[in-house]
Amino acid sequence: MTKPLSFLFFCLFYFTFSYSSAAPHLIEQATPGGIIMISIAEIDQEAPKAFFNNKRVAMTKSNTHWLALIGIPLSAKLGEHKITLEMKGTDKNLTFKVFDKIYPAQYLTIKKKRMVTGFTKADLKKINSDKKEMTAAKSTWTEQTIDTHFIPPVDGRLSSLFGLKRFFNNIAKRPHNGLDIAAKTGTPIIAPASAKVINTGNFYFNGNTVFLDHGQGLLSAYLHMDTITVKEGQKVKQGDMLGTVGETGRVTGPHLHWIVYLNKTPIDPALFIPNDIERLNAKNKR
Repeated sequence: MTKPLSFLFFCLFYFTFSYSSAAPHLIEQATPGGIIMISIAEIDQEAPKAFFNNKRVAMTKSNTHWLALIGIPLSAKLGEHKITLEMKGTDKNLTFKVFDKIYPAQYLTIKKKRMVTGFTKADLKKINSDKKEMTAAKSTWTEQTIDTHFIPPVDGRLSSLFGLKRFFNNIAKRPHNGLDIAAKTGTPIIAPASAKVINTGNFYFNGNTVFLDHGQGLLSAYLHMDTITVKEGQKVKQGDMLGTVGETGRVTGPHLHWIVYLNKTPIDPALFIPNDIERLNAKNKR
């Protein structure tokens, strides 16, 4: 979490998006950290399989065609990329281009210094164990129709954007892989769409966390929670309560860190709630 965003920063962020005619509730953004949708085959054909960087990608429908829904890694090189299709026993390649996007830097002061440096042996053991558990959760794939009509998981203030180049106590860390929404401790966190709970736990950096499976590698995660009110294996509907906002793990204050994954890749959650971003950001001006 960080200080309120400037209006200029928000405009540069929000208006770089372009709506997809295939799924008007989603934003298509062919940049690192974005989503691209590619028409694969006519809808009367059997659903094809598609792979990007050797990872299977989600397949959804328009009125006339099957669409590959591809998450682009923040580390993706600019220029041409390809996806591989498996259709009727034959392989076929399609290409798309990734364009540049500049993500600003963000400097945060973490008071709990062992959340940044000076880890003990016990800390490292916990961190490594957490990594294995979360990697397993993020590898989940279930064959089911996906619903990309998301709603915001918490009512709060947009406090930190996806993709920021992060520095904790002036030490460079990985880019911000989610969207931060600040709210008071105890504020309800809800499921943005129907899903199955695939993991809950308390992790060293992430604090109390819930992972949801929305199908075909479309996953979401909810970090730094105060309380968790769901269990692994539980099915939830859009709007069902997952828990409450907190400040567990590596934080500077109470907020929800919300991550969305496609093909094991964190992508910008704002692309799933384009009609809500301006409202969430407006709370910075009050």
